[in-house]
Amino acid sequence: MKSFKLALVVCLFAVGVFPATQIADAEEGRGAVFVMTNAADGNHIQSYARGEDGSLQWVTSVATGGNGSGGTIDPLHSQGSLRLSEDHHLLFAVNAASGTISSFRVEGAHLALTDTVSSGGAFPSALTQIGNLLYVLNSGGNGNISGFRVNPNGHLQPIPHSTHNLSGPSTSPTAIEFSPNGQFLAVVESSTNKVDLFRVFPNGTLSDPVSNSTPEPSPFAALFAPNGTLIVAGTANTISSFRVNWNGTIDPVTQSLPTDGTATCWSVITPNGRIVYAVSAGTSNIAGYTISHTGALTPIGATIVGTNPDGSTNLDTAISRNGKFVYTLNAGTGAIGIFSVQSDGILLNLGQATGLPASAGLNGLAAF
Repeated sequence: MKSFKLALVVCLFAVGVFPATQIADAEEGRGAVFVMTNAADGNHIQSYARGEDGSLQWVTSVATGGNGSGGTIDPLHSQGSLRLSEDHHLLFAVNAASGTISSFRVEGAHLALTDTVSSGGAFPSALTQIGNLLYVLNSGGNGNISGFRVNPNGHLQPIPHSTHNLSGPSTSPTAIEFSPNGQFLAVVESSTNKVDLFRVFPNGTLSDPVSNSTPEPSPFAALFAPNGTLIVAGTANTISSFRVNWNGTIDPVTQSLPTDGTATCWSVITPNGRIVYAVSAGTSNIAGYTISHTGALTPIGATIVGTNPDGSTNLDTAISRNGKFVYTLNAGTGAIGIFSVQSDGILLNLGQATGLPASAGLNGLAAF
């Protein structure tokens, strides 16, 4: 495994004191990246310390207290199976085979298992969180979603009457996401070509869903930009953006831009909300688009802005909290792709952190 040393910031109050702003800047430069093994014989989270240059050093492996689904490539078929809280103090993971979800306290690259509870359905595959609300997408059977209250130390309490079915049978749901203002919850149904919008009530329960058809088949990932724009990427190898109306309907802003890749599924938005990157597993590359204040998408350059080695089968993707580094889970080769975000949005390939098992069911990537 390729490893890198992290710089240590030492504050001496007797002599040589660092100004507080310099210490804060140094801390902002570092973070962590987490990968979920999804192993059927005991799910684990692999933790990596992130250096100021984006490099990764493996730190530890922590059991989730449940079992993953196993498999080879993309067995969960979802985005968001591993989710950091907004403040990066908590990490949430699904245990698909056990029908449970786990929560961890986060201290740098170190994790402490806090809770493991029933997901309220079969085959949990994705999570979303805002404030003290956590919702899980259960993709087994016809699919449903269920909600939890999260207390400050990470313990999870099921919310009564929060479990909802989706639009019908055989929905093949793939993603779940809160809007930035916490008023809506979006769920993608890949086999019905729909995005369900639920209104979030003050007590954490939800309205019945409003089901919206998407302009292209097989939507997969759904993310909200900070300005409220809903961005959907799918395995038709396209990406679209939508305006969300007060009644839960959506209106297209940009429709069906090509990603110039194959098996486009996962996406990530920069913290400033200006760029979205869409990952294509079949071609091991990444497309990039700027996001206007109206939600319109425009390809960056020739659309493809980053490339992994052939056969990487890059699945989940994540971005550092400072917006400087993009990571991809290269499940085909058992590696994490590392990219530096350039000023024009192009991604500079910085290499890989290797050592994960290849084609072994890896799913789930989170970073800060």
